[in-house]
Amino acid sequence: MAEHTVTSFDQELDLLRSRIVEMGGVAEKMLGDATAALVRRDVSLAQAVITGDARLDGLQRDIEELAVMTIARRQPMAVDLRELISAIRVAADLERIGDLAKNTSKRVVAVSGETQPPKLVVGVQHMSDLVQGQLKDVLDAYVQRDETRALDVWQRDDRIDALYTSIFRELLTYMMEDPRNITFCTHLLFLAKNIERIGDHTTNIAETVHYLVTGITLGVDRPKGDTSSFTTVTTEPNA
Repeated sequence: MAEHTVTSFDQELDLLRSRIVEMGGVAEKMLGDATAALVRRDVSLAQAVITGDARLDGLQRDIEELAVMTIARRQPMAVDLRELISAIRVAADLERIGDLAKNTSKRVVAVSGETQPPKLVVGVQHMSDLVQGQLKDVLDAYVQRDETRALDVWQRDDRIDALYTSIFRELLTYMMEDPRNITFCTHLLFLAKNIERIGDHTTNIAETVHYLVTGITLGVDRPKGDTSSFTTVTTEPNA
C-alpha cells in the first residue's frame, strides 16, 4: 500500500490491520481449542473457549469504531476506502467464527458425561482440521494482500461441504442402528454444522480479500457440496 502524506492516516490503517491480525489469531485459537476439547472431552478447555469469546467481541467493536472514525475524518477514496470497508467485513466474519467456536464448545460441555466410541468424532475432527487450514490460509492472504491465495480458499469450500454431508449420513446411521447414540450424535450433528459454517465464513473473508486487492466483487456462486438436505439413510432389516 502506498504511503500517505498524512502520517497519522498510515498509522490508523496500520493499527486497523494489526487489530484484524490479532482478531484472526484469537479466532484460530478458539477453533483449535474447541476441537481439542471435543477430542479430549476437556470441559475446562471448552469453558475457556466460551469465556474467550468476549475478547473477540471487544476487538470487533474496536475495529468498527476505528474504521468508521477514519472514514469520517479522512473521507478516503479508492483502495483506502476498500481497506476500511474490508476491515469491517473481515471483523464481522471473524466475530461470527468466534461465536460458532463458542457454540461448539457449549456442545462439548453438553456431551461431557456421555460415553461413546472415539470413532464418532473422527470425521468432525478431520473437518475441523480442514477448516482450520482454510482459516489460516485466508488470514495469510489478507496480510499479504494475495488474491490468488484467497481465491484458492474460496474454491475449496465444496470439500468442506462434501465432508459435512458424509458426516451427516454417518451420524444418522449410528442413530438408527442404536438409539443409545441419539443424544450424542445429535449434539455432534449441530457441532459439525457449526464447523461447516466457519468454513463458509472463511470463504466470505476470501471474497473480501479479493475485493480489497482487485476492487472487483466475485460475482459467481461459490462451489457448494452440502447435500445433507437431500440425504436419505437406509438400513438393512434385522435378521
